[in-house]
Amino acid sequence: MTETSTRSQYLIDLEDQFGAHNYHPIPVVLEKGEGVYVWDVEGKRYFDFLAAYSAVNQGHCHPRIIKALTEQAKKLTLTSRAFYNSVLGEYEKYITSYFGYDKVLPMNTGVEGGETALKLARRWAYDVKGVPENKAKLVFAKGNFWGRTLAAISSSNDPSSYKGFGPFMTGYELVDYNDLKALEAAIKDPNTAAFMVEPIQGEAGVVVPDEGYLKGVRDLCTKYNVLFIADEVQTGLARTGKMLACDHEQVKPDILILGKALSGGTMPVSAVLANDEVMLTIKPGEHGSTYGGNPLACAVSIEALKVLKEEKLAENAEELGQYFRAEMKKLQSECDVISAVRGKGLLNAIVIKEKNGKSAWEVCVQFAAEGLLAKPTHGDIIRFAPPLVITKEQLKECINIIRKVILTF
Repeated sequence: MTETSTRSQYLIDLEDQFGAHNYHPIPVVLEKGEGVYVWDVEGKRYFDFLAAYSAVNQGHCHPRIIKALTEQAKKLTLTSRAFYNSVLGEYEKYITSYFGYDKVLPMNTGVEGGETALKLARRWAYDVKGVPENKAKLVFAKGNFWGRTLAAISSSNDPSSYKGFGPFMTGYELVDYNDLKALEAAIKDPNTAAFMVEPIQGEAGVVVPDEGYLKGVRDLCTKYNVLFIADEVQTGLARTGKMLACDHEQVKPDILILGKALSGGTMPVSAVLANDEVMLTIKPGEHGSTYGGNPLACAVSIEALKVLKEEKLAENAEELGQYFRAEMKKLQSECDVISAVRGKGLLNAIVIKEKNGKSAWEVCVQFAAEGLLAKPTHGDIIRFAPPLVITKEQLKECINIIRKVILTF
């Protein structure tokens, strides 16, 4: 073993010895990032094609976002919500105007955003819709993934998420994704508070619904007086070629959940947006977070949102996403390793057919050897989600790496 590889192995062994074994990473130890690139502890450079599960849409260590972070960090980082702070109000005004809602409830992680949305939906159901106490029903799409809290796994139909962690949250119902008839049958129930759905299912393998599905969801929720909750933690913030994935069908959810790239990958920040009828059902002391709305997060998020618009990252994702899928479909026609190509904007995936005992995991390990980082999901699916600052020339380099590896399999 070489001296350089010893350092990586030492750090991997440290995690294995002292950390919980709840992840199975690709064996690469990263220590630096800039734009679309990351470097390992030996100095090898890689294209990042996961972007921290779309948390780094603006690119690693974007200079404007880092400047906002460091300038605010020198002044004030946390007060808790026991007091007002000088940045929260400005952030609340900025983000509500940005997305067109009356109010925002700031939290930290995506899963906290999901929990917040569901609490709001239940409270609205009791206070506004008139559902009998403790009878509110929440409906989810099968294949959903919005985190690993007990509430989140209670809505999952994936055994790797829920097996061994029961009993589960009551008042949940699951319907098939991309099936409006199944949705209507479920939400006809007058006790239904909300339907929560990812516009594109990310963790499930970048599953894109039929055109018109989101419009149908909006129409049905309106018809039956049910809240439409859009989980845009992964699909939002320019990732799919629009600022929100819901924008592809020009629909507006009643509750919008954002996270990940809301901080440009610098710290955990999430947000739940809704209008007054929904948001003002929760009163002081009924929901919150010590870190939610902290001044550091607020300063960072304002700059992260400005970067998305001013650098036209949604437009770049739309243009380069079309090019990338066309190249992947061309590659699919040249070999028998890829069984499907799907995606929107720069959220894409290929489905790998196992060949000679080689799976998507081995493909990703070989990608890493060639200087590109990606990760499989559900065994046979490889998600491709580079930072949205990627250029066409850089993308061409990445396509060449993908092509070279796939053709060797």
